[in-house]
Amino acid sequence: MRSNEVKLGADRAPQRSLFHALGMTDEEIAKPLVGIVCSFNEIVPGHMHLDRIAQAVKQGVAEAGGNPVIIPAIAVCDGIAMGHQGMKYSLVTRDLIADSTEAMALAHGMDALVMIPNCDKNVPGLLMAAARLNLPTIFISGGPMLAGRVDGRKVGFSDISEAVGAYHAHRIDEDKLAEYERETCPGCGACAGMFTANSMNCLTEVIGMALPGNGTVPAVYAERIRMAKQAGVQIMQLLRDNICARDIMTADAFENAMTMDMALGCSTNTMLHLPAIAREAGIDLDPAQANEISARTPNLCHLAPAGHHFMEDLYAAGGISAVMKEIASLGLLHTDALTCTGETLGQRVAAAINRDPEVIRPAQTPYSTTGGIAVLKGNLAPDGCVVKRSAVAPEMLIHTGPARVFDGEEAAIAAIHGGQICAGDVVVIRYEGPKGGPGMREMLNPTAAIVGSGLGNSVALITDGRFSGATRGAAIGHISPEAADGGPIALVEEGDSIIIDINAGRITLDVAPEILAQRAKVWRAPQRAASTGYMTRYAALVSSGMKGAVLDSTRAAKA
Repeated sequence: MRSNEVKLGADRAPQRSLFHALGMTDEEIAKPLVGIVCSFNEIVPGHMHLDRIAQAVKQGVAEAGGNPVIIPAIAVCDGIAMGHQGMKYSLVTRDLIADSTEAMALAHGMDALVMIPNCDKNVPGLLMAAARLNLPTIFISGGPMLAGRVDGRKVGFSDISEAVGAYHAHRIDEDKLAEYERETCPGCGACAGMFTANSMNCLTEVIGMALPGNGTVPAVYAERIRMAKQAGVQIMQLLRDNICARDIMTADAFENAMTMDMALGCSTNTMLHLPAIAREAGIDLDPAQANEISARTPNLCHLAPAGHHFMEDLYAAGGISAVMKEIASLGLLHTDALTCTGETLGQRVAAAINRDPEVIRPAQTPYSTTGGIAVLKGNLAPDGCVVKRSAVAPEMLIHTGPARVFDGEEAAIAAIHGGQICAGDVVVIRYEGPKGGPGMREMLNPTAAIVGSGLGNSVALITDGRFSGATRGAAIGHISPEAADGGPIALVEEGDSIIIDINAGRITLDVAPEILAQRAKVWRAPQRAASTGYMTRYAALVSSGMKGAVLDSTRAAKA
């Protein structure tokens, strides 16, 4: 046991005295030390109940012969952080979470880990830590929120965001907006659609690091507590069998994740997180692989914001195992991949049943024959950019329009709410990338304002920032190189024609190369407020969005 290094022998009497100070008996100290990395806090709705999950995990670990100890992980609520400077502190927490978990696990000699995340950056941050530490590890998330209801229909966070746009466009009144405000988010859990948090919890299950049901069992169901106890028991089996994180997080597992990403229609943020997690496991995962995988993978689910189904519907329809079984029937998954139960992926999904072919389309009758995410390239994004194709209206898959250019989110929001954006426009929001923001803010508010204003089927938005999983429409993010690095998006001028062809995977700035060269000679990044503290270090180290926005020490060496 790794913990023996901190607790055995006469020389470790001082350490044992501190374990005794925690109230541990000699018998407890002698058992394997299992760290329960819990993201509980009282500011994030997706995390407000994780203390109960942690207690259930502790019970399972203790029953199976381990010594469980809870250690903390931070988490930001993207919804609360949205639309102001707080959003700069969302993506950056992914690396803080990974680093701090590494520090706690190694400083205290943990033998195994149970990760309890739920929301957007918390899940990938803990997956990064798991891959980096390579200990026996299992995940149990807090689960999805139930959908709210307005006017007899189910609603989620994307609906309240779009309602703000509708209010500014005078399409709904203040009373209706207040109703959305009260009814959209009925309780604890990760926001109810296939947004980033639920996307990553589902993909954690696909990778094999979580028990079946991790991605879809609603947060408020007792089944979630039972699963937490089971996770506590199972981590002890993983420890006995010496099955570590990288035994599960293989190249095949990540290819399975990208394939299921396409089938489920996950958030575009997965194109940031999967490469970053794979990198920690020593695997090079190129987001450009998404197009190759998408070309052969049908899209079987249209969950909010792409459609009117929610996570509770996917749960009732059979969950992720049922979707995987459909995709596996096409020979598109590595079914021999190992999972945290000791089973192969094929064994795990063998008994799954698709209980609702409207929520989970059969493989033979998909929503589309290609996957939910596309990577575009062109002279506007030489290194690429990302769009959630499954959430784009058919008429916007090919679009040409004049650029409406904004150096930051706030100016774009003011223009949209002020009625200055017209059908056909291409809204360009730049200097919001990983380095330029810094922090790569999500542009949910501008896209929701466009949709809420009734322009969702006629206006595109492109940015070197990123999008919430709640975004729908022709929203193209992660444009790389970003504006702060002098990428072509920095050279776009008001009225330039931009050609978007999602079907062909192309995005083009229709300006002559010699004119762009002239603009590049005189380009200077605009003066922005200086960053301080962690954000200064982050901006110096972070890579581009199409490289996963990972921290790269070689950037500091070049600076």
